[in-house]
Amino acid sequence: MSTQQSSTKNIFVFGDSITKGVVTIPVDGHESLKYTVNPEGIIRSSFHSGGNAMRNLSRTGSTVKQGLDKINRHLSQIQQGDTIVMEFGGNDCNFDWSAVAANPDAEHTPIVPLAQFSEFYSQAVSVLLSVGAKPILLSLPALLPQRFFDYVSRNLNRDNILRWLGGDVCFISNWHEKYNLEIFKLGSQLNVPVIDITSVLLERRNLGDYYCPDGMHPNASGQAIIAEVVAQSGLLDS
Repeated sequence: MSTQQSSTKNIFVFGDSITKGVVTIPVDGHESLKYTVNPEGIIRSSFHSGGNAMRNLSRTGSTVKQGLDKINRHLSQIQQGDTIVMEFGGNDCNFDWSAVAANPDAEHTPIVPLAQFSEFYSQAVSVLLSVGAKPILLSLPALLPQRFFDYVSRNLNRDNILRWLGGDVCFISNWHEKYNLEIFKLGSQLNVPVIDITSVLLERRNLGDYYCPDGMHPNASGQAIIAEVVAQSGLLDS
């Protein structure tokens, strides 16, 4: 692994479907959804190349643990001064909704519990800093709880899921926000920048106009807003 300065700085992106640029579209007029990749991507349209090269290694469904594993696999390709954008949390905080629907009285834990989420994310940042890279964290886009509930409960026992949620679908977005707040805490504790893509969406009236029907993926308009705030940060051009 080279630690020499290079005139060309690379930008690596490790994340999930948000940074991959995934949107959902109806299939044959039905409510089933198909994932398709936005060819422009969120991050690719967020920086002026200036000779820089970008590799988007995001993967739909990825958790921060899987992201850490991928960073370690690609570590030999990361040079001193490279910028590393990371966006994780949406899958980490999610639950096995089939299990919830089958047994709403049981205790269910998220895919990656919050303490482990923080630990794995800290490890990822530490590994990158150790080779002289520049990590940047992205916050999470807000979650639309009713849409998300309708999406994850399709073909499942909705009443059981709602019962486990305590009768309030906002429990989902509240839980999601706990992980989002943890990202800001990590940025402060580890002294790495966090680009806030949450607030720029929340300040929009008619927020639903910027989201896919599943309530978790920003649509093309939402992605454009995210790309703009990332570009305005100037962090990818430094």
